[in-house]
This record gives sequence, C-alpha cells and structure tokens, in this order.
Amino acid sequence: MKTYETQQRKILLEYLGNHKDESVSALNVVEYLAQYGVSKSAVYRNLSDLEKDGKIRRTAKPGERTANYQYVACEQCKGKIHISCIKCGKTAHISGNMADMITEGVKSEDDFIIDKQETVLYGICKDCKE
Repeated sequence: MKTYETQQRKILLEYLGNHKDESVSALNVVEYLAQYGVSKSAVYRNLSDLEKDGKIRRTAKPGERTANYQYVACEQCKGKIHISCIKCGKTAHISGNMADMITEGVKSEDDFIIDKQETVLYGICKDCKE
C-alpha cells in the first residue's frame, strides 16, 4: 500500500526527529501538532502507519498503559540496542562495543540471536539515579 507524504506526516516526522533520543507520548505529539491544525485522529493514524513502516517504535513504560514513541528511522539508530530510563523517558544507544558483547554473549551462551533494532533495555539513567 502506498503511503503519501502529507504535510501532517512531514510535521510529525520532523517533531519525532527533533526528539530522537526521547520516548514521547502520543499526548505530547497530539498537543504539538494541534498548533498546526492536525487532528488527534490524524496523529494516531500517522503514528500507527509510521510504526508499521518501521520508522518509529512504540513502547510502554513498565506498569503503565500510556504508549510512547521513538523515532528509529535515523541512521544513528539502525542496528543499535537502546536503553531507556523508566523515570524520565530519556533514550540512548548502548555503545557499539558493549552492544556487541551483549549480543555475542547471548548468542554463544544461549544460542539466541538478538535483533538489535527491536531491543530496548529499561533502567534508570545517571541523572535520575542521583
């Protein structure tokens, strides 16, 4: 199915691209896009389409029902394991060497191949720890 690059989608992708190291809630996206006249239903429809296209990842913090989204179509995110803070939502990449050690360790010990693109580890970042 062909997807159209609408103005709404361009604004949404720009917003997500400007927040690529964060998981943003659908409500944050709705509130931001409202200033451009984008309806709530259009936001959810576009989020769903972008998730199906693999451009964003939908996650939920443990114990919460609120969906959060992260832009993963950027070059910096491809093939990376992400770490996400359960307190502030900040998301980052695990350094290449550590990610390789994790994936190779799991592969050799458990004969299991980790899909780096789909992996998010949750914990508490150094800023929230203090």
